[in-house]
Amino acid sequence: MTLAFTYQGSAARIVFGNGASADVGKWVETLECRRALVLSTPHQAADAEALSKRLGSLAVGIFTDATMHTPVDVTERAVARAAELGADCVVSLGGGSTTGLGKAIAYRTDILQIVVPTTYAGSEVTPILGQTENGAKTTLRSPKVTPEVVIYDPELTLGLPVGMSVTSGLNAIAHAAEGLYAPDRNPITTMMAVDGMRALKEALPVIIENPRDSAARGKALYGAWLCGTVLGQIAMSLHHKICHTLGGSFDTPHAETHSIMLPHTIGFNASAVPELMTPISDIFGGGTPGQALYDFAKSIGSPMALSDFGLSETDLDRAAEIATSNPYSNPRPIDRISIRALLQDAWSGERPPY
Repeated sequence: MTLAFTYQGSAARIVFGNGASADVGKWVETLECRRALVLSTPHQAADAEALSKRLGSLAVGIFTDATMHTPVDVTERAVARAAELGADCVVSLGGGSTTGLGKAIAYRTDILQIVVPTTYAGSEVTPILGQTENGAKTTLRSPKVTPEVVIYDPELTLGLPVGMSVTSGLNAIAHAAEGLYAPDRNPITTMMAVDGMRALKEALPVIIENPRDSAARGKALYGAWLCGTVLGQIAMSLHHKICHTLGGSFDTPHAETHSIMLPHTIGFNASAVPELMTPISDIFGGGTPGQALYDFAKSIGSPMALSDFGLSETDLDRAAEIATSNPYSNPRPIDRISIRALLQDAWSGERPPY
């Protein structure tokens, strides 16, 4: 076999282990920073306040308005707050919403970032920033948005609700699944994708049975790191385009949207590149890749229908139009009619035909 590829690993320093989050202050100092602004969503405001107190004199305050899909107006307020406090770094505590806000601040100011993930989002190890403005979500890639340090502490995920664990884990699996057929894939990203998906497939059913199983939580977080790393190194395709369309233009919930769309988009593309998608069938129980993912998602209690999250059937025409107007690279040709049919299946929660 003749190989030819390029590979660029993430610039983020990865710190992984139970209790690792206790060393946030050490990493603030390692970055030669002295004025950290702690970020979170409103839901995790108390955790952000506690972290700020643990940092002591290394923290200058908190900003707790991080919001799903990273609205630009929220970012502008956070940038102003960071400037007002003279912050020289941000510590992003939480999931993809908080990580996205930290990235958006860094993109505008070059401020240094430490991320402490509490979900399986995976975006903390990518150079990708998605932002929403005027009802549309756009993405960009820049080394400026890659965090300097990511601290994975499985103990912080022990209290992650089971439902959120499921959708967050499936969101991570989507990152790796698209990496299998990306035009710029390489043997390293493929190995990471397969290992990451397998780790999450093994961990999520255990977490459902025992949410405080430390070993399963650690395996899931490890899988999320691998899947996120894949996303950061490959070109996104149909799955992420549709999810960005639904989230940015219809405000559907991020992780749930990825969970519902995953079997449909992967099944759609698997018909074009079946040999590349064999690992998905192998990992998730046989059959076609789309159906294997659907059956696994259903078995772990994932939401299955877009109709459950406020999207009306009349929205599907517009969603198909947006998703196909400026499509990402994709192994199977797309058109509005085929994507409209795919969205119909996802809206009604039907098992994909492929």
